[in-house]
Amino acid sequence: MAILALDQGTSGSKAIVVDEDGVHAVVENPIHPQYLAGGAVEQDPEELYSSVIEAGKEAVKQAGKPIDGIALANQGETVLAWDPETGQPLTPCIVWQDKRASSVTDRLTEHADRIHELTALVLDPYFTAPKLTWVRENLTTEGVVTTTDTWIIHRLTGEFVTDTSTASRSLLLDVDSVEWSDELLTIFGLEYEKLPRLVSSDEIVGTTTEFGGEIPVGGLIVDQQAALLAENCLARGEGKCTYGTGAFLFVNLGDQAHRFESGLTTSVAWTLRGETSYCVDGQVYTAASAVRWMKDMGIIEDATDLDKIAAADSAGVICGPSFAGLAAPWWRPDTGAFITGMRLATGKAEIARAILEGISAQIAELEGLIAGEVGQKLERLKVDGGLTRSKVFMQIQSDLIQAPIDTYPSAHATALGAAAAMRLALNPGMPVEEGPYSWEPELTFEPKITSEAAQQFRTRWVAAVEANMEF
Repeated sequence: MAILALDQGTSGSKAIVVDEDGVHAVVENPIHPQYLAGGAVEQDPEELYSSVIEAGKEAVKQAGKPIDGIALANQGETVLAWDPETGQPLTPCIVWQDKRASSVTDRLTEHADRIHELTALVLDPYFTAPKLTWVRENLTTEGVVTTTDTWIIHRLTGEFVTDTSTASRSLLLDVDSVEWSDELLTIFGLEYEKLPRLVSSDEIVGTTTEFGGEIPVGGLIVDQQAALLAENCLARGEGKCTYGTGAFLFVNLGDQAHRFESGLTTSVAWTLRGETSYCVDGQVYTAASAVRWMKDMGIIEDATDLDKIAAADSAGVICGPSFAGLAAPWWRPDTGAFITGMRLATGKAEIARAILEGISAQIAELEGLIAGEVGQKLERLKVDGGLTRSKVFMQIQSDLIQAPIDTYPSAHATALGAAAAMRLALNPGMPVEEGPYSWEPELTFEPKITSEAAQQFRTRWVAAVEANMEF
């Protein structure tokens, strides 16, 4: 049973063809986000859509197999307005990193506690609803305004849908009932908007002829939850971290949507077989994008240089690579990046290591928060994404969280998670546990420093971050 899995991301779109024998084709097309003044991050909708369709067509051609189903994983909080009659975009895509909706969240702070109570999220421009409101107030009142997955699926199938995991990132979903909330819509001034129908991740939502023949479309799931599914994090307390443009730590919470007072957020992990599972998540807004910054600044020539250049010791240099602000537990979108502790002897090698340590330290702080709230420390962490190719980085991460790390053996966790959801859609009798494709770690990293040394570094790092927030 061959599945075309489409992974639509921030900097590109990927298409894979996979069946029980493995991955038979991988095609990636770049997208070029525009990083503009005032915290704006935009994508060209037609470039985005073309990148998905052309990657999918080429993957099908390369695989040379009949396709039984098409799945889609999406960015989560990226939005646009579009014409529901023609499917034509009316605005640019406003990317999840975009901070302009701070003007919306700032004036809604009196509703923050109620929003948290209903959604298990926090009031922040990172999530969807503030962006939707900002688009309506600043760009257009025409058409519909939705996340990109709804638009892509509409153009493919004519259906107007989104899945529950994507919807749970919107600040518009009652996370307990898993239904759109009229109260939340009113808070954000979106009460007259047409909302997509909510579907499960193991639901076939329509068909398309875009890739040859009439093929079922389903397996809809937001990107990070797709990776959680692919990496078999199916039981409470199991977690993964994906290192992409940002880094995202997700831990399965089972069937309860916990509210956290520490700044952590809870989302729908997925709805499968009529049951909804939840996950706690922590976000680091800048991961691979910090590596791209190093390349732009001439510190490295390419991401593959990290292990060659990074020093064995950062020699007191501390970096907070918060180029796009800080998420949990601080929720300070206004905070910038910093490097401190440099001396005349400081070189590129120390700066490179300090940046890797800064990314890892944020994940370690998130893991500590989750362990304290959930009542159990991660026994091990499963990881995926391009930065996991850096052995230096993975060792730093293992050291700082004081737990073993298993690297996912494929660079396609998100796409494989969407494919797993589509397998379940096409096989109604298949148990959820059999949906993900089996895998073994490519590499395992064990902590090499003591817990005391890890805690000392983390204490110094947090102190530097909090000092930077004073400016």
